Amino acid sequence: MANADLFVYGTLRRGASHPMSRMLAGRVRLLGRASWQGRLFLVGEYPGAVPSDEPQDIVHGEVYRLADPERLLAELDVYEGCSVALPAAAEYERRPTRVSLAGGGSLAVWIYVYQKPTGGLQQIVSGDFLRESEYRS
Repeated sequence: MANADLFVYGTLRRGASHPMSRMLAGRVRLLGRASWQGRLFLVGEYPGAVPSDEPQDIVHGEVYRLADPERLLAELDVYEGCSVALPAAAEYERRPTRVSLAGGGSLAVWIYVYQKPTGGLQQIVSGDFLRESEYRS
């Protein structure tokens, strides 16, 4: 997938006070708010999203158009603990999916999906990490 768009739902969102959010802001173009069919969990101080078939399970975030996708995705893979060499041991997997755009329609994007068991993790029922987080700026 030669996709240059990325859906972010946690510390990479604009409005997050995390340094990676600020780094990313200078290297992307915001396409707008979007949502994904999934459940969001608190994994320590950051979120992890997993797919869900339940209509009420929605993860809220934003879509960015990446200026240099190959280089930037390689950097984000390291940040997200996403290993191509050992995918089963990785915390996240970057995979292609579709998101619903806030203004209507859908878009093919990359997303980082949490790979570890979610039993015992607190679910972020609202699906909005920044609304429930200390990472808001």
